Amino acid sequence: MAINNNIIVGLDIGTTKVCAIVGQMAENGKLNILGMGKAPSQGGVSRGMVANVAKAVTAIQSAVEDAIKQSQVQVKTVFVGIAGHHIKSLQHRGTLSRKQWDVEITEDELYKLEVEMENLALSPGLEILHVLPQEYRIDGEEGIKDPVGRVGVRVECNYHIITGETSAAKTIFMAVRRAGLEIADLIVEPVASAAAVLSEPEMEAGVALIDIGGGTTDICIFDDGAIRHTAIIPIGGDRITKDLQEAFGILKDQAEFVKVNYGSCFPTEAMKNEVVVVPGLPGRAPKEISLYAISQVIRARVEDIIQKVDFEIVVSGIRHKLAGGIVLTGGGSSMKDITQLFNYFIGLEVHIGSPGHRLGKAMIDEVRNPMYATSIGLVLKGFELAAKSEAIHLNNEFIVKQESPVSSHDGFLDDVVAEVPQSRQLDIGNTPEARGKDKLSIFPGAWGIIKDLKNWMQDGEDFQE
Repeated sequence: MAINNNIIVGLDIGTTKVCAIVGQMAENGKLNILGMGKAPSQGGVSRGMVANVAKAVTAIQSAVEDAIKQSQVQVKTVFVGIAGHHIKSLQHRGTLSRKQWDVEITEDELYKLEVEMENLALSPGLEILHVLPQEYRIDGEEGIKDPVGRVGVRVECNYHIITGETSAAKTIFMAVRRAGLEIADLIVEPVASAAAVLSEPEMEAGVALIDIGGGTTDICIFDDGAIRHTAIIPIGGDRITKDLQEAFGILKDQAEFVKVNYGSCFPTEAMKNEVVVVPGLPGRAPKEISLYAISQVIRARVEDIIQKVDFEIVVSGIRHKLAGGIVLTGGGSSMKDITQLFNYFIGLEVHIGSPGHRLGKAMIDEVRNPMYATSIGLVLKGFELAAKSEAIHLNNEFIVKQESPVSSHDGFLDDVVAEVPQSRQLDIGNTPEARGKDKLSIFPGAWGIIKDLKNWMQDGEDFQE
């Protein structure tokens, strides 16, 4: 067995598919993909949220097993994405009053200020997932990005706070645990996608990332290098497939095939003379559907998505600052002429973003496709988290096994999970005080949720699937 201490696994539990990616960071800062596994969600996930735990567990196990086989890495912990229409964001300012103005500001002080943001009063059933600093102000001086080493009496920080429903997080935790894995951290999916797709210059200039997935359209808006607005719209590519299925009375698989291979967001007169023949049900005649009609259905739904995206851009209050325009990613971004339609209605520059520029070696080129932006981003954010926090213990060596292939029985993860020494395992149950000096400015809210969920699991509460 070979031991690696810089391997991270991202788990994207999506509406259409569950995807597990095993990544290793190269010395040049590029992410090498060691393996990937994917499996259809099969109704286990709806609009970005786990809807059926048993089906989700089966999909997770299948995807992880394939990733293990390809990478020969035994998986213990995963960084998991969380999405759904329940994800909301807000802005809040925190203040730190210091007794000595001539003493340098430390990372510990900033961390304590960040932790205070977790105590904000929220509606029942909501939890803080991420607390993301935007910029600081010291004694009235604004626009400070890194105050460490500066001096002053009054330190203020504008935070972007992302919240979600506790029940949604609990359900994810339940499914992942039942699949035989531990959650290293929960990461809001548009935050992960942004890490995979956007460049530093784009985030500095101002850009709106739009990730069109199967069940949701995720939005993450940046300006001056910081996240300014986050939102998730509960409509994605699956809704377009459903529209085609209902409009033409065809099967779901046929509708998906028609969308991917013949669909366009811009109907043209020439399309009226072209048809696609779809096989009928057994004993029934095939159906002829014009490409024009197909594109009309697709355009109507994409316009609906665009209107909702435009609303979120307006709500962000920084539409006029988006010099980088719009970056589309996710599986839905592959629809023909979608960039032109976004540009036509919103009026900003639009282009397709993929995670390819963040990748080094990859076992398969497929992972460079925009549809894997979230999965790649979860791995990248995992490395970012681990580099800043000893609480994660990235050196909890994932063990690369070279001997026999894994089995595929129901309890396969019992056989393939690494035997990590107890002292090296992720200490999810740590209190904020115990990890305070280790964890700096890296989503303390999500850590709190994981701790609460683990306690909840240990209390033996019943969960109805």
